[in-house]
Amino acid sequence: MRNSLDLPGRPEDTRVVVAMSGGVDSSVVAAMLKDEGYDVIGVTLQLYDHGAAVHRAKSCCAGQDIHDARRAAEKIGIPHYVLDYESRFKEAVMDRFADSYIAGETPIPCVSCNQTVKFHDLLKTAKDLGADVLATGHYVRSRASGNKRSLYRPADLDRDQSYFLFATTQEQLDFLRFPLGGLPKSDVRDLARKYGLAIADKPDSQDICFVPNGNYADVIRKLRPNAAEPGEIVHMDGRVLGSHDGIIHFTIGQRRGIGVATGEPLYVVRLDADRRRVVVGPRKALETRKIYLREVNWIGDLPLEDGAEIDLFTKVRSTRPPAPAILRRDGDVVSVELVTGETGVAPGQACVFFDSDTDEARVLGGGWIDRAERAGSWTLDKTERETLTA
Repeated sequence: MRNSLDLPGRPEDTRVVVAMSGGVDSSVVAAMLKDEGYDVIGVTLQLYDHGAAVHRAKSCCAGQDIHDARRAAEKIGIPHYVLDYESRFKEAVMDRFADSYIAGETPIPCVSCNQTVKFHDLLKTAKDLGADVLATGHYVRSRASGNKRSLYRPADLDRDQSYFLFATTQEQLDFLRFPLGGLPKSDVRDLARKYGLAIADKPDSQDICFVPNGNYADVIRKLRPNAAEPGEIVHMDGRVLGSHDGIIHFTIGQRRGIGVATGEPLYVVRLDADRRRVVVGPRKALETRKIYLREVNWIGDLPLEDGAEIDLFTKVRSTRPPAPAILRRDGDVVSVELVTGETGVAPGQACVFFDSDTDEARVLGGGWIDRAERAGSWTLDKTERETLTA
């Protein structure tokens, strides 16, 4: 796999900074590129106070991970630096996450981390170190397309991370490389054993790094002590069904743990942060046909011009396959019509664009969901709106 980074010149004359999280994937990237003859430098980011997270095996960027990254770099024989990004991470990722949750949204901090800390700040650091590219262990593929690069889903679709990279700009994409995009995870672990890396069988990270055991509410209370204000649980027909201890305990589409019973299955269909109301209703009320986006990033070949109407495919959840949609731009308003509809769409989530629904689909960008329009028959009528907004 000589010159696997698709770069001109000899590997030994090419400097590569590898973002090493301390996991199997990024460690293998560093070892593989070193083996190919590249001038490799490993960089690990300390993103938060990791003292309480040293023994958490299912998170990334914790204290143990920094130790593992250092050991891997020593084994590979490359320089390794740990950079303190705690303040930047708190401002750009953790605070944004907390504020989004308080506003009744369902944020995705891993996208924000890639968008700001990793592919903006770390990328700049890589350039300062004289690197020709920044390589990561993400499971996506990039290919040259004329004088720029395009982003694609990986060979191992069970590990597909393209959803979390939709905000990657064209300038960033041209500087980034993803050496694992064409490999299944099983091969990556085999390579870790080949290179004698102690973390060959280390479990994959599953939790958000600063959210122990997936308990979002606890983290938000620490970041915003007054966030959990009580309010009402209201049926979408206007009936008050009960009370709650804070909308931060709820997400759109939630069924379990709502705390009220009416003899019918109830789902959270809306979170009214201004009035501290959790609005519930039947599953049918979650059906969504149209969404409006903010902070759209477009990396298609042609510009997303005013008046554009483009047939493409979208994912509104990382675990769902791309589904047919129509993307429209009307001035500053960008909307997406979901041809087959979706359920559980929530503000703060991402809507990611693809050119097809195949295994080889190209990523065309995406945006953050600002609001969603429910299916026509479940739009609140005037009386219901007045009741819920009184």
